[in-house]
Order: sequence, then C-alpha cells, then structure tokens
Amino acid sequence: MDAEYAIIVKNKTRLESLVTRFNTKAQAKFYIERLGGDFRDYELEHDTFHRVLDSVQTNLSKVIKCKIVEREFLPSYIFSDNNIIVVVGQDGLVANTAKYSKGLPMIAINPDKKRYDGVLLPFDSHDFIDGVFSVFEDNHYANTLQFAEAKLNDGQRLLAFNDLFVGPSSHTSARYMISFKNYKEEQSSSGIIISTAAGATGWLSSLFNMAYGLTHMLHEDLERRKPAVKSNQLLFAVREPFKSVRTKIGITVGEIQNSTKLFIESLMPSNGIIFSDGIETDFLDFNSGATAEIGLAKEKAVLVLNRNTTN
Repeated sequence: MDAEYAIIVKNKTRLESLVTRFNTKAQAKFYIERLGGDFRDYELEHDTFHRVLDSVQTNLSKVIKCKIVEREFLPSYIFSDNNIIVVVGQDGLVANTAKYSKGLPMIAINPDKKRYDGVLLPFDSHDFIDGVFSVFEDNHYANTLQFAEAKLNDGQRLLAFNDLFVGPSSHTSARYMISFKNYKEEQSSSGIIISTAAGATGWLSSLFNMAYGLTHMLHEDLERRKPAVKSNQLLFAVREPFKSVRTKIGITVGEIQNSTKLFIESLMPSNGIIFSDGIETDFLDFNSGATAEIGLAKEKAVLVLNRNTTN
C-alpha cells in the first residue's frame, strides 16, 4: 500500500469529558467525590490512556507522518485512499470509525487490557507497528466484515458496523408489522436488534445472557451459549415480544444472509426510530407509513489482525 499518512482516531477519556462538563479538573473532582465516587480511578484511566497514545504517536511518527482525529469529528472527516487508520480506544470506537473508513485497513489498539475486553482490538502499543508494516507491504491478515443496512421506502439509508436498533425512542412499546421469509405478523415489543458478526459480542450477547438466565431457572443443566454470527450474515432478535389478541410472537429471531431480507413496517404514529451502533444521534425517523428493508450492505470494513495472536 502506498500510504502517505496515518490517522490516529481517539476519543476523550472520561476525565476529559468531566472537565469539559465542569470546566476544571478540581470542580470535576469535587463533584465526583461529593457523590462518593472514586475520582482516582478516572485519573488512572486517563493517565494510562495517554501513556499509550503518546507511545503510539511517537513510534508511528518514526515510519510515517501521522495526525490525530477525535471521534466527534469522524462524520465530517474524509479519509484518503492513501491513509492508514490507527484506532486507540474501546471496541465501540472501532465501530464508530468503521462507518467512515471507506474500506481502508484499520489497526485497532487496546490502550488498557485491564479495563477493556478488546474483542475488536487485536493490538497493543508494543506490537501495533507490526500491523502497520504488514499494511505497507500489502501482506496483512484481516477480518473483512460486512455492514448491516437499513433502507427506507423514502430512499434514506443507514449503515451499522455492530448493530441496528428498530423501535421506540423512549421507554414505550414499539408497534410494527414484521415480514421475514414467508411469514408476516403484527408485533408489539421493546424493539428489534439486528447484529453483525462484529456486534455479536456486544448488545446481542446481552439478549443471550438474559435468555440464558430465564431458562436456567427451569433447566439448570442448560449450557450457556454465545451468539455465533458469520461475517456475511446478520442475526436479528425481537426484544420482549408481547402476545395479545392482535400482536403475535411467531417471528422472534432469524438469520439474514445473501439475498434474504427483513421487512418492518412502522405502526408508530410518533417516536419511532432506527439507530445504529448504539448512537442515538445517528438515526432515521421510523413512524407510521415508513417501511424498512434490512439486509447486508455492499460496504465492508477491514480490521487488521495480529499475526502473533491469530490462529
């Protein structure tokens, strides 16, 4: 790859967000400690992150020019085809970056292994440079992951790296008509989650955990399972479907792949939304008259893998 610039994507630490909110570190500390919180934990997290960020920036600048882009500016930032993307942060930051990455290789670094699971963060500050060189040489291992896509009947479109949520914007019931394969029914629920392979360890896994906990009460020998979603597949699950004289529960889970689509017609006069990757500000209105077609998008994200930890 003929790379000219490396773009380091980061997010504010919790401490930085508190300082933005309360103007000074001293005021933020007073607020947290007055409520009985451990402000030192915020400081430790902040210090650890910036030590890693400084190390990444120093080592990266020895091999390629680089600059930092904050998460909040991603929607307006245009990546060049000659960019390498280096993400330093939590798994969610990878998802946020992927939607704007234009399929460029992303090298994701876990800045604090004691805090973050790092399912989407295969590198650390010591070995990430190997991933950079592998991209230079077009010799990198990578997961190529497809996005989920929601298309409305008015032409609007929304992509998701992790998951889409279809439902109410507040804590109320969603009303809609759902169609999948040869079945169609009216439903009332707290919404539908449609997950990609990347998102299967996130929000979707919490539904599996809930289902396991409920069924384990009746079947103590039940084996706990994790959602298994392939890179060219989506899995949808209806949250808390309610059965009544009018609403049904026949379609609660399903796999979407290839040409298979999930269709949802909104029956909500107001407050219906579709949002992606847990960001409520990244949404489409989904009210009465709107129909959504959910499927795999053509767009893909490329997550570089660590050769030393890849089986």
